[in-house]
Amino acid sequence: MSVADLYRPRWRGQPGRLEVWYATLTDPASNTGMWLHHEIVSPTDSSRPYAHGWAAVFPPDGPPVLERFGPAAVSAGTVGNDTYFRFAEVVAEVSASVYSLTGSVGSIRYRLELETKGEPLYTFPRWAWQRETLPAAQVVPAPAAAFTGIIDVRGRQLPLMDAPGEVARVYGNGNARRWAWLHADLGGGDVLEIVVTAARESRWARLPPLAFVQLRRGGRDWPVDPLLAAPLFRSRIDLLDWSVRGSVGRRRLRVQVRQEQDASVRLVYRDPDGSTATCCNSERANAEILLERWSRSWQVEGQWKLDHTAHAEVGTRP
Repeated sequence: MSVADLYRPRWRGQPGRLEVWYATLTDPASNTGMWLHHEIVSPTDSSRPYAHGWAAVFPPDGPPVLERFGPAAVSAGTVGNDTYFRFAEVVAEVSASVYSLTGSVGSIRYRLELETKGEPLYTFPRWAWQRETLPAAQVVPAPAAAFTGIIDVRGRQLPLMDAPGEVARVYGNGNARRWAWLHADLGGGDVLEIVVTAARESRWARLPPLAFVQLRRGGRDWPVDPLLAAPLFRSRIDLLDWSVRGSVGRRRLRVQVRQEQDASVRLVYRDPDGSTATCCNSERANAEILLERWSRSWQVEGQWKLDHTAHAEVGTRP
């Protein structure tokens, strides 16, 4: 499967599916964050599938600006091979190795191109994404992207040059019962991606929240198998303050995330079965990350502190 294939729609018209493409970035010059969310919902009943989404900008000198688009009816197979999402002026596409995001959503306009660095990151096992065996799975086609272009918010233009961020995908039966997410750019193409999920389906619902962790350093990913490693991590999730910690092999990871209320947005999600969930998202979150390695005692192998440059989210019911 090529990187371009990871962007293309997976939904083939069947009911009870949720498909998401999202991009997040941080402008290094102004410390402004941005979140672009594109979504297709195919209800479990006879209702028409629909597309919708939003754009959110998180400036350092004021509250976030959030604009939504849709919903509008959609059918499978209506976009071309190079376009993986289209809704009026909102277009996401890949052509000749150029990945672009353009749109006009309320008071937010943007025109972005991104350069991808490094291989895709499989926060869930590769087979889980390819075979669709879990209730839902996430993959990051561009875990260390560099965005260049322009964002216009209420007439205020913000040029971007090599702004770090990512493009990620979610596909499955709906949102988790409870979840948390972190994307942390650690510099030099190194990233940390965490998805904590408490499943809704009955056969998985008795399990405690599982933390799927992928830390990429120097082109190598740890843990080797995120599903086998997930039970070895422990998570504590509050609305604006959450953490993950655990040991796998000779390495121990501790992550503390803080989302400030005035730098966050809240949105209501609707699953294919009609149930709702609420997420709290911030593209100007704080994160403290400590990686240790055992060699007769625990020795610090890496330590990072992200000050309003982490991308994070917590989802709850209803």
